[in-house]
Amino acid sequence: MAGAGGPKNSTAAKSSSSASAKRNTNTPKTHQLQQQQQTPSTRRQNLLQLVAAAASATAAAHSFLTNHDLTLNPTQTLTLESNISAVSLSISNLLSLIHHPIAFAVPRPPPPPPSWFHRFLSSSQSHNDHLFIESFRMSKQSFSYLLALLTPSLSSLSIPPNYAVAATLFRLAHSATFNAVARRFDLDSPTACRVFYVVCKAIIDNLGHFFELRSDLNRIVVGFGWISLPNCCGVLGIDSFGVKGNLFGENGSVMVQALVDSEGRFLDVSAGWPNTMKPELVLRQSELFSAIEESREILNGPSYELNDGSSIPQYILGESCFPLLPWLITPFRKSDFDDDDEDDDDDDVDDGCLNSKQAFNSVHNRGMELLDTAFGRLRARWRILSKEWKEESIESFPYIVVTCCLLHNFLIKSNEEFPDEDSDYMRNHNLPDYEGEGDETGERIRSAIASDLSRWEDC
Repeated sequence: MAGAGGPKNSTAAKSSSSASAKRNTNTPKTHQLQQQQQTPSTRRQNLLQLVAAAASATAAAHSFLTNHDLTLNPTQTLTLESNISAVSLSISNLLSLIHHPIAFAVPRPPPPPPSWFHRFLSSSQSHNDHLFIESFRMSKQSFSYLLALLTPSLSSLSIPPNYAVAATLFRLAHSATFNAVARRFDLDSPTACRVFYVVCKAIIDNLGHFFELRSDLNRIVVGFGWISLPNCCGVLGIDSFGVKGNLFGENGSVMVQALVDSEGRFLDVSAGWPNTMKPELVLRQSELFSAIEESREILNGPSYELNDGSSIPQYILGESCFPLLPWLITPFRKSDFDDDDEDDDDDDVDDGCLNSKQAFNSVHNRGMELLDTAFGRLRARWRILSKEWKEESIESFPYIVVTCCLLHNFLIKSNEEFPDEDSDYMRNHNLPDYEGEGDETGERIRSAIASDLSRWEDC
């Protein structure tokens, strides 16, 4: 019986397996058949149901944003706004493709509440200095001081000065569009645009004294003395800012030449030069060059005497893309070290020559790091500078850079803390080293400073 039962059960199992396989084989065909049996009207109705669900979710997101915009980080609200806008546009485009009226019966977002800034000032959040700093990149105390400085220059505007200044700082801080600014400050976009540029001009007109190269040179010189750069009046270099389009060719950018002090303040700014220009040409066309070489307005103070009796006039530490001049001291080039290697067997060669050049370049690198820090902090605080600039508005770029630099200096003066995200910024401009001959007086001054640095290291 056992033997007879075995084959019968086996046959039944095979029959069951075959039926199951047949059902599995037919399932995709059945699904395809069902799809083929759907009429265009049915498919359209299914699509409209999906669109309705997406529109409902979008309306819910909009409602969430409206109810929580006072507590959300401004960057979060801008991102959420952008995503909601993109989805809404996609839904409208989809409805137009299937020739369905745009007045589609889906839940609509609630009407907008009073302006965000009005509600912000009326709420307890305005006393939350952390949120105030997140929104406007400065404390409420510094905002009030800035407002007092700018108010006399804002009488032509039709909105209160505090609205105008806050709207401008919000755009600078978050690279917000004029539409986004207008929504938050109860304006229309053209008015938001006009307010922005009027306030930027007021900042340039009223805060220009925060470029302290002419007014506080003694403090600047003392600051560099602490990092072993006697009689130094600033560190000069270039940073590049991307531009959309082909105005300056592929991967085009505009250059900003800046002079900074040992505390990261901007002392002089020349902005808006196309990346097709050589840095030495940018230098020679800048007002800084004219003030030093032609009018002799600056760097005409007393010289500093080193321990060996060498006299060091006031000078600026310059990036390697610039020429070596009597007042612009650039680093030793690789070829300068190679020449020393070739002369090692000469009795007249100073054994410390190579070390003195290395010592100078080391200190020079520390100076260049001041530029990295200053530009990093500038971009971190004023994010409008961190995005590619539109070529159609490139003419306004220099004014925006100068505005941000003056606000940067104003906040240093106000003892404001810097954003955390600036620490690792490195300028990336890929500028070639200057290949021309250096000025003899500049070479003498550089060598004297290098020898003095090497002597201190030996001690």
